[in-house]
Amino acid sequence: MTLILIAVSIIYVLVGDLGEAAFMFVAIVAVTGISFYQDSRNQKALQELEKLNEPLSSVIRNGQLVEIPTHEITIGDLCVTEEGKMINADGNIVHSNDFSVNESALTGESMSVFKDIDHSEIYSGTLTVSGLAIFEVTAIGAETKLGKIGMSILSIKEEKSPLQLQIEKFVKGMAIIGIIVFAMVCGFNYFQTKDIVSSLLNGLTLAMSILPEEIPVAFTTFMALGSWKLLREGIIVKKSSVVETLGSTTVICSDKTGTITENSMKLKAIYDAKTSSVFDENQFKNVEISEIIQYAMWSSEPVPFDPMEKTLHRVYEQTQLDERNQYQMFFEYPLSGKPPMMTHCFKNIDNQRIIAAKGAPEAILNVSNLSEEEKNQLKKVIDDFGLKVFQLLVFAKFNFEKDIFPKHQQNLPFGF
Repeated sequence: MTLILIAVSIIYVLVGDLGEAAFMFVAIVAVTGISFYQDSRNQKALQELEKLNEPLSSVIRNGQLVEIPTHEITIGDLCVTEEGKMINADGNIVHSNDFSVNESALTGESMSVFKDIDHSEIYSGTLTVSGLAIFEVTAIGAETKLGKIGMSILSIKEEKSPLQLQIEKFVKGMAIIGIIVFAMVCGFNYFQTKDIVSSLLNGLTLAMSILPEEIPVAFTTFMALGSWKLLREGIIVKKSSVVETLGSTTVICSDKTGTITENSMKLKAIYDAKTSSVFDENQFKNVEISEIIQYAMWSSEPVPFDPMEKTLHRVYEQTQLDERNQYQMFFEYPLSGKPPMMTHCFKNIDNQRIIAAKGAPEAILNVSNLSEEEKNQLKKVIDDFGLKVFQLLVFAKFNFEKDIFPKHQQNLPFGF
């Protein structure tokens, strides 16, 4: 648009209208200044946002766990990812624990996928949903699966904004009219005067008068003022086409994925299978459920990272005598099976053992030593809680004095 204004100014100088040329020159300077200032502010703001949003990645180097900017990751690095963190490179898992990822950015599938050494490939741009994993980097940047998708997006041709289409149609129409007027005036004037220069100038003057010189100035000025107004509202405009498109927008469609929550988790109720009683959050200090709360905590990770496990540890701290520093975990079964369950084994210096398990209700019931009648009663309670849209976990304990554990935790003699 600035080039158009310059061309118009040159034409005015050629035809001798210095006043109009001066006006156009001032308009060019003003519009260019506003556009330059606006672009400069936007670029600086975007650069600061990029620095602020650049994630740090946990990498094992020289035997030490260090935090480095993501762009410094190299192929062969050992990266560590845990719940809630974005995976910033493609790689293969070398160690994992209860590890699952959300690959919806690549596959569109909203359900998380469990990964281990047997299913070791993980990808940049996916989100760690649960657990922890150490993976060896095999691809970075544009060579990752997500990077290749990004490169293909760059090849997509940009569509013109509604305003650009309208201006293009308007200019083409006025250009055709201008050419017709120019040809008619030039031909008629030459027929009368036989002066080719005078005929050309007269024809050009009348042709240009069809399109007011203020229109290019108005188009450019309105775009600059629109960006300026958005900037004052705290909105960064990267391209002027955004302003043009917003100006012709009549309907905005939005999509909400997931559920809006407080981003917190609470333990609302505990069911005791021995007494067939339900205890709400105001009764957690009751002695009858003391053992359940203890085993719920012991079945969780010693250093919790899952929101539910953090909640179980917090309830334990608030209601029980803390014995966590007296026990060490000496064996564990990671989350496995369908439905999944997990088991943790602790002991103290007196070799007293605490072996606790937690998992999906069906998983724990399948391995428990309860009678069929007791299982059916529990299933009814589980269904009732499910109708209240609670997230359910079942906890179990067992006694096992042998030092050699079975290969699968489902073979342990569980109880409630």
